[in-house]
This record gives sequence, structure tokens and C-alpha cells, in this order.
Amino acid sequence: MKIVIGAGDYDKGKDWLHTQEEELNLLNASQWEAKFPRESLTAILAEHVWEHLTYDEGIEAAKTCFPFLKPGGHIRCAVPDGYFQNESYQHMVQVGGPGPKDHPAAGHKILYNFNTLTQMFQSAGYKVNLLEYCNEQGIFHSVPWDTKDGFIYRSALHDHRNQDGELQVISLIVDAIKPSDGS
Repeated sequence: MKIVIGAGDYDKGKDWLHTQEEELNLLNASQWEAKFPRESLTAILAEHVWEHLTYDEGIEAAKTCFPFLKPGGHIRCAVPDGYFQNESYQHMVQVGGPGPKDHPAAGHKILYNFNTLTQMFQSAGYKVNLLEYCNEQGIFHSVPWDTKDGFIYRSALHDHRNQDGELQVISLIVDAIKPSDGS
């Protein structure tokens, strides 16, 4: 079983169970226990969800997911990239948002970079593979990744705003993998 956290209006495909915060909150372990047996999920997809949690809540959310993933299962997580050197992008994704309370970024509580997101998931017991990210100098890096393991629209390849080799909107994308030994 594969699930999407905070699916919104995005269609991630028929193979994915789409959920909203009200029915499956990352900070409510009892909701997870009521819905899923332990080690029953192969993948969890969270596109632009984790930045709506504080760093400590992010760790708690990662720990909530951990027992429900099969060994070797993963969370594909995409968040705004704090190291992407694009002024309008940084304005758009800033903590608290750039404008009115109904702006999607109004609920942003943290702006991750690859170091902080990796540390957050590692502290919850995951191994982390970086898929798309900017380094400290703002240089964009990516490795090939399979959309069957979780489609991220706001990515270098898929976002319509990235044209002619010019990156306008990206995400910091990682796979946080539950170790195969279950530890």
C-alpha cells in the first residue's frame, strides 16, 4: 500500500491512497494505528507538507510514520529548498508566507535545506537519499528518480514553470528510507 499525505487536489495516481490532514494527521499516531497495520506501507508521499511542521514536529511526524513502513519502505518528501538562490522563490516560500493568511505558504513554519531535512529524518531512524537539492552555494544537484515511487510535481523536471533549462521553482526532494533491518 502507498499513501499520499496532504494530497490536496493533486492526483498522484490510482495506486496511491490519497489522504488529507483531517483524516490522517502526521502528529496523531492513533489515527495511523486505526487505519494501518504495522509494516503495511511501502511508500508515503508528502509533497510540500513537512514545512508546515516545526523541526521538532517534523521529527515526531517521521517517528509516527516509521512503524507503519515496511523495512526498506520510504517517505518521499519534497519541501521548499532554503538553498535555492532565487529571490522571488525565497519570497514566495518564506516562513509565514509572503502575504495574506490564505496564501499557501502562510502556514510555513520552517525552511529546510538538505542538511536540516537530512538530519531531521536521520534523527527519527531513517537513511536518507537526496534526489533533488541545492548545496550551500546554491548549486542544484539531482539524481535520476522514478515517479512510480512518488510523483513530485514541484520538481526540476515536472513543474511547468521550469522551461528552457531555467529553474524557477524546485523542491528539495529526499527519500527517507526505513532500514531493512527494521531498526
